[in-house]
Amino acid sequence: MSQLSTNHLLGLDGVPREDIELILNSTDTFLEVLERPVKKVPTLQGKTVVNLFFENSTRTRISFELAERRLSADVVNFSASTSSVSKGETLLDTARNIEAMKVDMVVMRHAAAGACEFLRTRCTSRFINAGDGSHEHPTQALLDMYTIRKSLGTLEGVNVCIIGDIAHSRVALSNIFGLVTMGANVAVCGPPSLMPRHIEKLGARVFTNVDEALGWCDAINVLRIQLERQAGASFPSLREYRNTFGITVERLDGLAKPVLVLHPGPINRGVEIDSEVADGAAAVILPQVTNGVAVRMAVLYLLGTKTE
Repeated sequence: MSQLSTNHLLGLDGVPREDIELILNSTDTFLEVLERPVKKVPTLQGKTVVNLFFENSTRTRISFELAERRLSADVVNFSASTSSVSKGETLLDTARNIEAMKVDMVVMRHAAAGACEFLRTRCTSRFINAGDGSHEHPTQALLDMYTIRKSLGTLEGVNVCIIGDIAHSRVALSNIFGLVTMGANVAVCGPPSLMPRHIEKLGARVFTNVDEALGWCDAINVLRIQLERQAGASFPSLREYRNTFGITVERLDGLAKPVLVLHPGPINRGVEIDSEVADGAAAVILPQVTNGVAVRMAVLYLLGTKTE
């Protein structure tokens, strides 16, 4: 198997197509492992991985931990609320103390954009970015892309629209970078107040009418409104948002062709997406979760076994 061109996965901006293809192709192998009676391989036996999470997380953290254990790595979980960070220890001191315990890889989530890159330049471990502020979330984008490719057979030429709170979304940014690199046609749709300026320069078409966007695309990736980042102040009300941008059965039933429905979670049912859609035949939301474990196994394997 070929090697990645990098020792870390900090984002998908600038990651070559060959690296993304290698990760997606490797995911096929690890998805097969997850279907076995014994869902474990000795690939990373003897390696130690630290999950360094400074923000709350359910799916991403559990997904990474499962992926690490499926690869037989030794796993250490870190929580900021019960660590010396709560006593005033700096991010760098925390990382260096953990690294002094001879760890091999660090999976990190932090509220500050660039935090993972900051530590990567000052530490010797291999880093995987599990989300840094509103910047990037590369493994989520990879599992989204894998799910689209597995469902539609390809990413080349596929029309994908990301709908919702684009301005605060690290998922949106990583998806745009990755999908454009893989030859997909990418669009974004949402309130103008939640649309970053000059996003077209990243290669994304902008829709302000969700019905026009749905008529154009083959797949949609629906994002929640990130109220914890004050996104709710950018439009009159959640009811208004649902009426204008919500993905409803009525909207999908009126389309000339079926549209694949993705959502990175957590879902705010009845706001950005209705339950009938989230649980419907067009949705691949639960397969995304399964694929996420396999994608993260692929990333951990490729970085953990890479030679200098």
